[in-house]
Amino acid sequence: MSDKEKEIIEDQDIQNQTEETSTGEVVEVNELEELKTQLGEEKNKFLRLFAEFENYKKRTQKERVDLFKTANQEVLQALLPVCDDFERALENIQKIENIDQGVVEGVELIQNKLNSTLESKGLAKIEVGAGSDFDTDFHEAITQIPAPSEDLKGKIIDVVETGYTLNEKVIRFAKVVVGN
Repeated sequence: MSDKEKEIIEDQDIQNQTEETSTGEVVEVNELEELKTQLGEEKNKFLRLFAEFENYKKRTQKERVDLFKTANQEVLQALLPVCDDFERALENIQKIENIDQGVVEGVELIQNKLNSTLESKGLAKIEVGAGSDFDTDFHEAITQIPAPSEDLKGKIIDVVETGYTLNEKVIRFAKVVVGN
């Protein structure tokens, strides 16, 4: 074999190796692209899962705060009839002519102490009076009567039972009479 033939054979071997390498690189590039795609998908899944977990944490934390705010709701609702009884007692006790003023003051003190204690726990009266606008978010109409005047149509005529909120959440609607 001559030197030229040897060179030609070597050139052919080098070309064959280059083709193999370039086909091998193509295979590696395809595999690399697949791996990048899979990595992107897994990263996306991870980010979604992480965001979902963060939302779960925020939701449970908010629920826990709401639970603590209204944890004593049942106890306070059970005490609402006692508040109503105190109001009725004071109204009726003041109508009695020969009653000792000390008794009246004592009942008022007890009522004020009970009210201030309940207010410190987040309980508040829904302020409503005759002539106020009827609001279904805070009032419950127990009956409708003909309005004594045109300006009282659709307005509250009388309050039968006081309503209460606990930390701005209505726990008992004010029961009212509405004019129509």
